[in-house]
Amino acid sequence: MIIGLAGPELADDEAQLLREYPPRGVILFSRNISTPFQVRQLNAILRQILAPDAVLMVDQEGGRVARLRAPHWRNLPPAAALKTPEAALAHGKALGVMVKEAGFTMTAAPVLDLRYEGASDVVGDRALSHDPQVVAALGAQIAEGIMAAGITPIIKHIPGHGRAQIDSHEGLPKIARDADLSADFFPFIANNKLPWAMTAHIVYEAYDTLPATLSAKVIAEIIRGKIGFTGTLVSDDLAMGALSGTPAERAVGALQAGCDVALYCPGDMAGNRAVLEAVANGH
Repeated sequence: MIIGLAGPELADDEAQLLREYPPRGVILFSRNISTPFQVRQLNAILRQILAPDAVLMVDQEGGRVARLRAPHWRNLPPAAALKTPEAALAHGKALGVMVKEAGFTMTAAPVLDLRYEGASDVVGDRALSHDPQVVAALGAQIAEGIMAAGITPIIKHIPGHGRAQIDSHEGLPKIARDADLSADFFPFIANNKLPWAMTAHIVYEAYDTLPATLSAKVIAEIIRGKIGFTGTLVSDDLAMGALSGTPAERAVGALQAGCDVALYCPGDMAGNRAVLEAVANGH
């Protein structure tokens, strides 16, 4: 499990829970971040409590998806503004350095989804292009820049979120059985040796009635099979509206389907305890 926290300081009950059920890591959001000094201190405290190889994650892409923001941090452009390999590499390096200096080990970028006209704006300008070749090439450069700073990138949202008509934060998108997904898969195939990938909460009707995050078939046949991704697979946030069931049921379901790590972001104590206990107890 990677879990969220409630606020900018680690509460005593949160610290106790982290010691009782050590997660794979922690993800921080804007609610947890106020100044460079504060976030470095919080990450240092987490590093003392968690395992030496624990993940300290932030969802920092640039553009509208940024938890480190002005005035304390530089606002980077959205992916859609990056037009050359040089710009993408520089963007990745700037992103990596910013995240590293704040004490994190990992950022949930780059987005390798394609931009589709008429699709939900949940991807929109977070996508590098509508052209899979461009997305693959520029995404690789962003990832290279992030890694040059000593930060682990996470490609997302595998096997492809771009054509979704519904925002998966609000509901469950479904991709029609007859959709040709080869273009959507291509950027992920081209980057299938990168270390981490994040799943899409989307039903691909040609393969399963369950969303990819909870689908053993999609994970085995598409993500691990056709795409050939060999790294660590983490779910998107299990609290999103696309999924049903309790947080604990979602966490166990994602892991049983083949995710290596499940992500639960809200930071509520009851939810955190429920998912950590369920995963620790194997049910």
